Parts: sequence; structure tokens; C-alpha cells
Amino acid sequence: MQELAGLTALIIEPHAGMRASIHNMLSLGGISKIEYAAGSGSAIRPLKHKQFDLVICEYDLGEGQDGQQLLEDLRHHKIMPPSTVFIMVTAERNHEKVISAAELALNDYVLKPFTAETLMERIARAIDKRNALSPIYLLIEQGNLSDAINACVQAERTQPRYQAEFMRLRAELHMTLGELPEAEAIYAEIFAKRSIAWARLGLATSLFMQDRLEEAEEMLSSLVSEKKQFLEAYDWLAKTQEARGLMPQAQATLEHAVTRSPHALQRLRKLGNVALETGDVDTAHKVFQQVINKAKFSEFREPEDHVHLVRTSLAKGELQLVSPIIRDLAKSLSNVKKTPACRALATAMLHKHNGDEEQAVEELEAAVLACKEAIGLSNDTKLALAQNCLASGLEQGAVEVMTSVVGNASTNVAMTRAMRLFREAGREDLAKRVARESKSQVVDLVSAGAEKARLGDYHGAVALMSEAAEKLPDNPQVVFNAAVAVLKCLDSLGWDGQLGEQARTFIANARRLDPRNPRLSLLASMYRDILKKYAMERVYGVPIKALNTAPQAEKQ
Repeated sequence: MQELAGLTALIIEPHAGMRASIHNMLSLGGISKIEYAAGSGSAIRPLKHKQFDLVICEYDLGEGQDGQQLLEDLRHHKIMPPSTVFIMVTAERNHEKVISAAELALNDYVLKPFTAETLMERIARAIDKRNALSPIYLLIEQGNLSDAINACVQAERTQPRYQAEFMRLRAELHMTLGELPEAEAIYAEIFAKRSIAWARLGLATSLFMQDRLEEAEEMLSSLVSEKKQFLEAYDWLAKTQEARGLMPQAQATLEHAVTRSPHALQRLRKLGNVALETGDVDTAHKVFQQVINKAKFSEFREPEDHVHLVRTSLAKGELQLVSPIIRDLAKSLSNVKKTPACRALATAMLHKHNGDEEQAVEELEAAVLACKEAIGLSNDTKLALAQNCLASGLEQGAVEVMTSVVGNASTNVAMTRAMRLFREAGREDLAKRVARESKSQVVDLVSAGAEKARLGDYHGAVALMSEAAEKLPDNPQVVFNAAVAVLKCLDSLGWDGQLGEQARTFIANARRLDPRNPRLSLLASMYRDILKKYAMERVYGVPIKALNTAPQAEKQ
């Protein structure tokens, strides 16, 4: 196992004896750089700050999250790169659940009891596949997506044992580039050859992104009925139903998924928000109670959960719960930027319920003021804030909050939902005002950034557009122009590693928000040209050195 020497590994296992046993097995295979974590919470911290080649995770982690839910968090928050091999260790009774995770995100799984030979054989196989895919990952990190697609085509011929993986990656790249018919064709080809669940999911996703929602829903409904533990399929089915305006059906889909995976916080939160949208206060109340209780075991606690629980508690008349919820919010999440706004909104709702209008208005004004900063408050909570402002006569506050919501709406569904708030309140005039002001806000931001760049203030343009992108992270126009500002700064002033990473992030977000934008190829081309200009050498996206870090001054 000489090829495994030098790999870094993280063992996530609650039992000391099993940790020692796995450590010994890895050592026998030549792996010596090994760290430990006893549970999900202690695992996320080292994964945030260090890249591991290998993670071996026990499925049953005791109280809190299990291994699959931890993996969902790691994938959702993009904490673990694709190059990290993730292997689940599980007892026979959890075999079916682990199989469902393996269809999507796992590299492999090992059933207990197992020998060192079995474990090392699985690791070697997964590392071999990782190494085969590494050149593609490198091209992706460098922004060479078209070259990455061509490399996948070639690798499908030269490395046929991983043909399905290369085809899958090629389809994902076409999706990223907005080439949806090409992605659809690849997923259909894979599924025709082998009835693989992830290929069917990819096919449905490509249909969704082409606005072929009925076809996508039919395919996803069939998939979840056949693969009841394939949880991401439920998420996409609910998303499709929501896009079609079928909110009760979306709620039912998410409820089925939560029954099968009760600890996944992102899915629970989504269920709670959808239940609020359908008016099912009882379900929303129960769900947000679960979210807050389960989040105690997660690194990703969310102040907005407390706001939603206050809202449902007041609606149910359970006033005794409200003050403790607000106190817990202010105390346990005091280090989170959005907490002051969330505390103010929750307190305002309590004052409003108790008939103390003056105190309610004071708290709402504080919440609106906090929202002027880029604190990351979701559109759902901003909608609740605007609704409370309207109810208390704070029209200007409602307009300010909703202007940011509409400016940050990435889809027509989000836009329609936002504007419905004013129309249901009989304030069509405010709806038109918000639409006008949100459009003007975006145009002014983009124009100001372009003007700074034209005058040679490249760092000023980056600062302005980065702030705009932080405030409106789901606005495709803002994010695209933020990427342009960073790329122009790099091109004119020289390579900077932090700005280079920022450019990659903006480009990826621009693709995610508007994959059909024909100008996306311009961003990728600019980025590649900058890397060539400064002779950057990169491995997994990390600059090793710059042979030339700035444009050379002309010789006199």
C-alpha cells in the first residue's frame, strides 16, 4: 500500500476502542497522518480548517446527527471538497440507509465487522478513482470547464472502468455552463445503460432547469416511490412542486423525507418554511421546535429559527414559550451578525400581540435599521419583517426591506411571492414603488462599479461590487458584475491569491444563478487568460507560486 503513504485522514468515531482499531488498520496500510473526532460537532471544526484526503465516519454517532446527516451538512455548506474520499462505517441494521447515501455522496461504505485488508482495499479503490478524476477537478478549479468536458470524453475511452463517473461529471459541467440539452442527453444515456438513481435524478434536474416542470415532477415522483431512502430526490421533487405553486404537495413530500431522515436541519427548515407558506401553523410550530433542539448538536445554528418559533407560538397562543425563546436567541447566538435583527423582530411580534404598539414599532425600526447592513437575513424572514411593518403602519420600513428582497429575488417565483405581500394588503402603489426602486438600486450599483473601474480605481470597484454581492447574493446581474470587477483588478494590478479565489467564487455563483447567460463564457475566458498571464501553477485550486506576480514595468 505504498501509494497510500502520505495521505491525511480523519476518523469520526464516538468509541475510543474503535478509533484505535481503525487507526491501527490505517497505519498498517502506510497512512500515518491521522486525526480524530468523536462526533459531528467536533468533526466539522477540523474539516473547516484543513483538507483531508480521507474521512472515515461511523454512521451511528450517538446523540445528535448521524453520519449521513453530517455528510449532508458538509456537502450543503461546501466544507469538504470533491477530492476528499468519504467512507462510511456501519452496522448491518443501517445498511439500507447507507446504501441510499452511497447513491449520491459517498465514495464507499464498509459493513461491520471488517478486517484491515477489507478497509484498505476499499480505501485504495476510492483513492484510485479520486486520482483518475483529479485532472478534471484541476481544470474545473482553473475555470477551464470546456477543457474539462473534453478531458472527460477522452477519459471515458482511456479509463472505461470509471466511464459512468466521467459521464456524470461531464453532465454536471454542461449543467454548470447552462448547456441543458447536452446534460439531459448524457443522463438519459447513462440511465438507459444502467438504472442508476443519480442518473435519473440528474435527468430530472436538467428538465427542471429547462422549465419542463411537469416532466421533472413525474420523473421525481417515480424515483422517490422506487428509492424511498434517496433523500435528495425528495428535495428536488418538493422544489419542483413549489415552482409549480403546489405548496401542499411540496409540504407532503418534505414530510416524507423528514420521516426518513429526521436530523437533517436544512430539510427541516425548508419544511417549516413551506408549512408557514401553506398556513399549517401546527406543523411549522412542531418542526421549528425540532430544528432548535437538534441544532444544539450542529455547528450551523440559525437565529431565524427562533423568529419562526416565536411566530408560531404566538399564533397557537403558547405565550409562555415566547420570552424564553427570545432570551435563548439573544444569549446563545449573540456572536451571529443577524441576531440583533432577529431578536428585534421576535420582540416586536410579542409586543404587537400584547397590544403594546409603541414598543412594537420601536423594535421594528431597529430590525429595519439592522437590515441595511449585509447580515445575511433570508428573504423569508425579511418578508415577515415587511409584513409586520405594514401591520404597524411603517410603510417606509416595509418598502426598504422589500426593495432588498425583490432586488435579491433570483427567480420569478420569488419575485411574485414578494410582490404578493403588498397586493394582498391592498397596496398596489407600494408594489410598483418597490419594483421601480429595486431595479434602480441594481442599475446604480452596477454603474457605480463600472465607473470606478473606468477611472482606474480597480480596488474601489471590487470593494463596491463585493459589498453589493454580499447584500444581494442571489441577484445574477450583481454577482456577474462583481466577478467582472475582480477580474479587471487582477488583470490590471497583478495576481493576488485572495482576489483570485474571490473571482472563482463569483464566477461559480454567477453560473449557479443564471446558467443560460451567454456571457458566462466571457468570465471563464478572462479568468483563464489571467492565470496564463501571470503563469500561475495550481493544484486543486490552491496557488503554489506565481512566476510573475505583477505586470513588469517597461524598461526605460
